[in-house]
Amino acid sequence: MTTETATAPETHAFEADVSKLLRMMVHSVYSDRDVFLRELISNAADACEKLRYEGIATPYLLGDDPQPRIRVLLDVDQNRLTIEDNGIGMTAAEMGETLGTIARSGTKAFMERLAAEAGKEGSQLIGQFGVGFYSAFMVASQVEVFSRRAGSDEAASWTSDGQGTYTIAPVDLADAPTRGTRVVLHLMEDAKSYAERYTVERIIKAQSGHVPVPIMLFEKPDADGVDIADGAALWLKPKSDISEEDYADFYRSVAGQYDKPAHTVHYRAEGRYEYSVLTFIPETKPFDLFDPDRKGHIKLYVRRVFITDEAPILPRYLRFVRGLVDSADLPLNMSREMIQDSPVLGAIQKGVTGRLLGDLQKLADNDAEAYQRIWENFGPVLKEGLYEDFERREALLGLARFKSTTSGEGWRSLKDYVAQLKENQTAIYYATGSDLDRLSTSPQLEGFRARGIEVLLLPDQVDNFWTTMGVDYEGKPFKSVTQGGADLGLIPLVEGADKPTEPENAAVADFLAFAKTTLADAISDVRASDRLTTSAVCLVAPESGIDRQLEKLLASAGQLPTAALPVLEINPRHALIQKLATSDDADGLKSDLAHLLLDQARIADGEQPTDARAFSDRLDRLMSRAVG
Repeated sequence: MTTETATAPETHAFEADVSKLLRMMVHSVYSDRDVFLRELISNAADACEKLRYEGIATPYLLGDDPQPRIRVLLDVDQNRLTIEDNGIGMTAAEMGETLGTIARSGTKAFMERLAAEAGKEGSQLIGQFGVGFYSAFMVASQVEVFSRRAGSDEAASWTSDGQGTYTIAPVDLADAPTRGTRVVLHLMEDAKSYAERYTVERIIKAQSGHVPVPIMLFEKPDADGVDIADGAALWLKPKSDISEEDYADFYRSVAGQYDKPAHTVHYRAEGRYEYSVLTFIPETKPFDLFDPDRKGHIKLYVRRVFITDEAPILPRYLRFVRGLVDSADLPLNMSREMIQDSPVLGAIQKGVTGRLLGDLQKLADNDAEAYQRIWENFGPVLKEGLYEDFERREALLGLARFKSTTSGEGWRSLKDYVAQLKENQTAIYYATGSDLDRLSTSPQLEGFRARGIEVLLLPDQVDNFWTTMGVDYEGKPFKSVTQGGADLGLIPLVEGADKPTEPENAAVADFLAFAKTTLADAISDVRASDRLTTSAVCLVAPESGIDRQLEKLLASAGQLPTAALPVLEINPRHALIQKLATSDDADGLKSDLAHLLLDQARIADGEQPTDARAFSDRLDRLMSRAVG
């Protein structure tokens, strides 16, 4: 079979301002120079796949060379890099059509289409306009393409420096591949490293190591080839054919870490969209776990062709997960910037996230110890989802584990907590802070302990946010022990606990009223407390205010210009309070005592007195009176 080609060289002027177009492509479409090699290998693999499909109906196209392959040839002396495939190949006419797409479209039209297609499903502008191929001009001062279509006895070349023209000419069969396409890059001075084995091998293994076509590298023109990719993809193999060590080795290569995976999720989704998933939860915390950008680390492949290593497949609270997704439905040769808005990717995101959370729940149910290790490493990050992901909040609450006033060294689930609610208990109580030891000794917990009520201890910063989102579990709202009234009167004391005695006279009530007047500039209210049993005082947030720990966090970040005044709760049954209530007010003693009680409450909360000098003076006066 022969295909008509040009009989003489033909030079064509680019109809578009190619220089402007390439600048836009380099700065807007691609952010990494190495991407050109991925694009050229992707094109080569695609040509081999096209021949494979055409060869099913027309076997003679394969000739006596049925095995697809890609060859990468290096020539440091000549500063050249060559990528050659034995795929379908192109005629001269097809070269003009395929490699001239940008030129024929016009810069203005391309830009207009690029803007119009942003965010739409299946936006294939990169492939349509040939930008993938033209990425070669990021590193090459001249590009030569030699091609012979399968079944044809004619060959042609396409040559351009990317500045204003391209030339198509016939070539002798001896100067072209037997079948397929050869792309020769004459590298720029600052791109010489792309003719060196280390650089090229590294890029291919990282970005194209799992294309469905074997890749062979030739270090010199007369050197023997070295296989650097076998055309097989681990994630496409049956799980029964993959050992734990295979998974571990692949995890280390894809995650760039040296530990072992704590949990592996490997499956293939079929239905409206088809894709394969292989993800790992690390055994140890990645160093960038709390990077402010919170970027994910899931690689995206399209039919085994690498697209990006930061695909937005998983929500940011699962950014510790490493691995990849290989889609059969997303278009090839799309840029990383354009592909993220595809609804196809949106469906994949939903499916992969749901499956991963479901697998974690199965692990928690079946191997609590293994899940506990994962939670200890990544629980604070997973809890970000309670604040950010309303759709999956119920699933995340089921996965959450907590330290509590009854957990000891272990962890408690909300299912465990709700199963042991006390009589008349209608809320899930919690305390936030920055240190478990300080939290566990907070005076605000005393009344809850006296009634055997479990209180969740939440030491992570994110806990201050998700608990304010109106979250509930099985109809039970979350309630801070340091905000509003404790409402403990209806919950009975544990058996054997001492019943608190009531004050013998109204003097305590008068002292509370005096303290409220005296401290009016520093507190919003003074009230008798039913949450204190052994301590004299504590501070809590008003019912309508924000939790005190969140208030401190926002204030430290400069996001709370005005803080709400706290409520001072006083234990009317405490011996000290009853004595203070009956003391005289000689020389302003009661006023000093009221202020000292407030500072005592602040100190118990991990704060400092607001006026250290005034605090010291009052303490001096009190001690002088005591020894006088």
